Amino acid sequence: MSRSLRAVTVALGTLSFFVLGLVYPALARGDAWVTAIWTAPVLKGLPAGARLPVVGGIIVVVVSAVVWRMTLAADTRTPRLRIATIAPLVIGPRGVRTRFRDVPGMIRGATIALCILALARPQNVLRGENADDKGIDIVLVLDLSESMKALMDADDAARAQGGQRGPARRLTRLDTAKEVILDFISRRKTDRIGVVVFGRAAYILSPPTLDKSLLAALVGKMELGLIDGNGTAIGDAVGTAVARLRRSNARSKAIILLTDGDSNAGSIAPDYAAHLAQTQAVKIYTVQIGNGDEVDVQEGVDLFGQPRFVREHFPVNPELLKRMASTTGGDSFVATDKKGLAQSMHRILDSLEKTRFEAQAATMEDLFPLLVVPVAALLAMEALVRIFLVRRFP
Repeated sequence: MSRSLRAVTVALGTLSFFVLGLVYPALARGDAWVTAIWTAPVLKGLPAGARLPVVGGIIVVVVSAVVWRMTLAADTRTPRLRIATIAPLVIGPRGVRTRFRDVPGMIRGATIALCILALARPQNVLRGENADDKGIDIVLVLDLSESMKALMDADDAARAQGGQRGPARRLTRLDTAKEVILDFISRRKTDRIGVVVFGRAAYILSPPTLDKSLLAALVGKMELGLIDGNGTAIGDAVGTAVARLRRSNARSKAIILLTDGDSNAGSIAPDYAAHLAQTQAVKIYTVQIGNGDEVDVQEGVDLFGQPRFVREHFPVNPELLKRMASTTGGDSFVATDKKGLAQSMHRILDSLEKTRFEAQAATMEDLFPLLVVPVAALLAMEALVRIFLVRRFP
């Protein structure tokens, strides 16, 4: 057989074994392979339409090199023995098995091609669903001014615990607000929630999102001192929240303002911020933390390591908060403890309408396990061919 004819035979044989290996995946999933998504990390940066051609190019290059080395190039590496005459070998019968010497290389090439396909990690959209979820677009506006270091009364559970195991840990207003907000986030599964924090200036912690785990992680890291707390810019904070809700398509949009102080900083007046919210159909719900009385503030510890408290007064402006809420059709609440704060938050949400958000849900199925079966079968076939069909000399 001429070298060129042998090369064509090897190429067709490799392709035949490759097609044979694809029979099982095709029968198992059929049309799923037509719309498969190739998700290997090395292909992530490529457009979806270019991934399969890239995989095909890799297969052609790698398989061609391997098959060539195991078939045509193997002749140059065959050991040779010098003898006086080769006439008996030339005229002797060759046998049918010599024609199968390239079969192991063909099978190995097809096996490598299937392995490359499996490593490209094809996936299939097993199920796609359009779900209509009811929800509200909400922005929580949290005060991080210095007044939030004031302590709130421990609840009954903490008092009971303190009677058994020593003094209960007294939470600051910020600690209490964070616990209530985290519980609130976990309960509102279908609401898009964003967070704005403010002190002397306002900052966006997160735009409205359905990613509650990320939102909870961000809220949990909020501490006093992260921003300048020497001021309470209520107007700037509400204005920033309105800007985040301006392009919302929700029927119900709300700002929940949690603060324990009076507005004394910022460039936007609170009443004007409420007017901006009204023009965007955003309701403002205000929650005043504390009632303006003197409260305990921890100032270090004494010689015995026990917390030392002093009494301080932080002014509030309930009239301003009520006016902002009434301007937008919202409501105003006052909370002096954790239970009251939680009740205020849930009463706010129960009064809101709900709108529908269309959510896309899909289940992805990995297809690469279907390629493992023919890979194992071809490897076993190659081993059997080498043992029982192909002879070697000596």
